[in-house]
Amino acid sequence: MEPAAASPPPASAPSEGQHQELQLLLLAGRQHLASADLRQLQQLLRDEDLGLKAQLTISDPARHPELLELHRLVATPALVKLAPLPRQVFAGSTISSQLRSWLPRWQQEQVVTSLGINLKPAEADGSRSRRELQLEDQLLVLRQENEALIERLGVQERLLRMVAHELRTPLTASKLALQSYELGQIDVHRFQDVLRRRLNDIEALSQDLLEVGSTRWEALFNPQRLNLGTVAAETILELEKLWVGRDLRLVTDIPADLPDVHADGRRMRQVLLNLLENAFKYTAEGGTVSLALVHRTSQWLQVSVCDSGPGIPEAEQERIFQDRVRLPQTAGSTAGYGVGLSVCRRIAEVHGGRIWVVSEPGEGACFHVTVPVWNGQAAPS
Repeated sequence: MEPAAASPPPASAPSEGQHQELQLLLLAGRQHLASADLRQLQQLLRDEDLGLKAQLTISDPARHPELLELHRLVATPALVKLAPLPRQVFAGSTISSQLRSWLPRWQQEQVVTSLGINLKPAEADGSRSRRELQLEDQLLVLRQENEALIERLGVQERLLRMVAHELRTPLTASKLALQSYELGQIDVHRFQDVLRRRLNDIEALSQDLLEVGSTRWEALFNPQRLNLGTVAAETILELEKLWVGRDLRLVTDIPADLPDVHADGRRMRQVLLNLLENAFKYTAEGGTVSLALVHRTSQWLQVSVCDSGPGIPEAEQERIFQDRVRLPQTAGSTAGYGVGLSVCRRIAEVHGGRIWVVSEPGEGACFHVTVPVWNGQAAPS
């Protein structure tokens, strides 16, 4: 197995009596390559006696989006068998097991090809002809491609739903700014500043909606050096209508000496707005909401948003980060489509971090997000 760089090698016809090289293209980002499944895949091709020569090309779809279009892929990671023909695509979280199940069939085909065996037509005893075997193989490939297409359509639907959900945030912030201006809580210059920035967000999100049909949601990110403390302070001001005038205590801990992070500012604002809006929404009068930024390690900065709301049962603490999940104990009393936390999860993961919740029923909830510290990372190409 030979890991290669960007573009897959051209498939060439084998000479008589020789094995044709198994050429595989793996389209996966860094966060995907760290998964257990893809580590097993590479180990499988590296260590086991496959009975055939295999070459694996690894390409980051964020750097080579043209490969997504060439192979008609939306969901990644994906493994494409380029040669021998027919081309096959494996996608999802079980690529290594899918490949393992197909290797014996490919080994048999290599043996048949190298020996120059010509299968005889079907005999009277009912044995299958070579044409029937070929049709069976083609049917298996078609079924596999159909499953991959269904999965891609599901991914496409989820991406569109997530980006559409994000449009709610700048619209809500604009509405709150208008209410504050009408009540005389902010002056016209502050109102115009908020409105101008939120209109810029809506314009950018509209562009995302146009692009998401032809690219991956993760490819729409633009991580740069970012002062997350400034973003957090701006977010609190944008949501002040949700807590000013209520009997709520807002506690903030944003140290002045925090290091910068390597993140997309617009996406991190989305995470903070979602988490803080939920905290204010689920905290009753007399409760407390806190926001803390902690330099947890040399590599990670942690964002923590806590509330004194109803809390989240342990059995639901993983499920709430899935698409369109609403807790039954709160779904009847609050508005929304239940995709905000899944958006936060996707944003955290594409930055290489993670999000989780610590909670006990009746004792509130604390949401934690890790963001990579700026260490001179190269800008995306």
